[in-house]
Amino acid sequence: MKRIILKPGEEKRILGGHPWAYDNEVARVLAPIPGGFKPITLEELEAGELVDVESGHKTYLGRGLANPRSRIVARIYSPSKEGVDKGFFKRRIRAALAGRLLGYDLRRESARIIFGEADFLPGLIVDRFVGWPLGEIEAGLTEEGPLRAGFSGEPGEALTFEKVEAALGPPASWLSIQFLAWGMDRRREEILAALEEVLERYVPPEDRFTAAADTGDPKNAGEPGQGPAAGTGRPLGLPQGMVEKSAARIRKLEGLPPGEGLIRGSFPAEGIVIFENNLPFIVHLAEGQKTGHYLDQKENRLRAAAFAVGGRVLDGCAYTGGFGIHAARFGAVRGSQAQVVALDVSTVALETLMKNARLNGVEDRITPVEGDIFEVLRSYERAKERFDLIILDPPAFAKSHSALEGALRGYKEINLRAIKLLAPGGVLVSCSCSQSLDEGSFKALIAEAAADAERRLLQLDFRYQSPDHPILVGYDESLYLKCGYYRVL
Repeated sequence: MKRIILKPGEEKRILGGHPWAYDNEVARVLAPIPGGFKPITLEELEAGELVDVESGHKTYLGRGLANPRSRIVARIYSPSKEGVDKGFFKRRIRAALAGRLLGYDLRRESARIIFGEADFLPGLIVDRFVGWPLGEIEAGLTEEGPLRAGFSGEPGEALTFEKVEAALGPPASWLSIQFLAWGMDRRREEILAALEEVLERYVPPEDRFTAAADTGDPKNAGEPGQGPAAGTGRPLGLPQGMVEKSAARIRKLEGLPPGEGLIRGSFPAEGIVIFENNLPFIVHLAEGQKTGHYLDQKENRLRAAAFAVGGRVLDGCAYTGGFGIHAARFGAVRGSQAQVVALDVSTVALETLMKNARLNGVEDRITPVEGDIFEVLRSYERAKERFDLIILDPPAFAKSHSALEGALRGYKEINLRAIKLLAPGGVLVSCSCSQSLDEGSFKALIAEAAADAERRLLQLDFRYQSPDHPILVGYDESLYLKCGYYRVL
């Protein structure tokens, strides 16, 4: 096994839990020869091969996946000398699934089941979407369809998971996958096979325990994370299809070409319908942004909806309506008749948003507006528009530290405009998914925007990404999403 020896003192960050070794931290690289080791250059490492990483004092730091084409020359996946094969991936996948079970019902909820380094699978992202083909939903809503009796599509009537399951049977699942590092891309076939084998047999522990209680036989409980024993619950099951979404900028930095498209099974051309917080949303894995749907905002959308008590709501960068539809539905439940302006630059996204609005029974409460958020906010300010709740969820303005200065100006401007547009007592929900923008800097720019707007803010809450995107202590890159809730005084 080749060895990467770091310069003296460079091991501190890794000992603190960070899993990357950078090229400028490397003192030397050693390759095995009969009877010992010989020095080689970084360029002589093979992209994706296994390497051992050591400190300048020969302290063992872990085993990693090498890439001489990247600034990150080794991504550490284990503190021990652990090999990588299909069995390794199956163990890691089962551990990741078990970690999601505390907050998610994976039979009905979509979730990120692999989050790269935070799940000790560096450079691998897997989102699992649970639902039904949109075509089946639409066919079920026809005059003679099985869904028609439970959902007429009238304003105020919402499609629910229970109604669809009763009419169409249990949901299916699909995977959206990103291979973002050489070490994972090189082993994609082993990873895909491991995902299929684990998901086909994985039974959530509560199903096994329930089955054991129902039969009175503890033998029916099976082994945690293993396949079903006789009489246990239904396994999660094979996904019907896997779609690759590896077009992220990081692949270019890794020396990899972009990769997108169907890689296993099939995916409905018209998209699928998933349920988030029991609200239906259409997802297009092949055409949608990122992995198809922003699962990381699930809890934040529900929290924001709590402030949609009547009045006017502006959902900035609305995409397919995650925040705005939650706000409209919450208002419908409370009888507050919140009216939502859904702003986005994409015509296609707004078309999907209005389909989502109809499925949620709030089509009459949402007004789509196509346009650039900077221009539209300025026009609203000139027109002296006022809103009671404004949600800002823009794309990552800072995709790297070098772009941070310009991003700060962009974030500050949209927050400044939003604060000016809020009525006294109104609420601002402001998000940033730029990992390069840390929490302290994000809060500081919100404060500066408020000062420039000559308004005072009261912080009501501050949150991060949903728990299926775990934050690994010592690896700050895993904490990327910030979401602040502020009342304008």
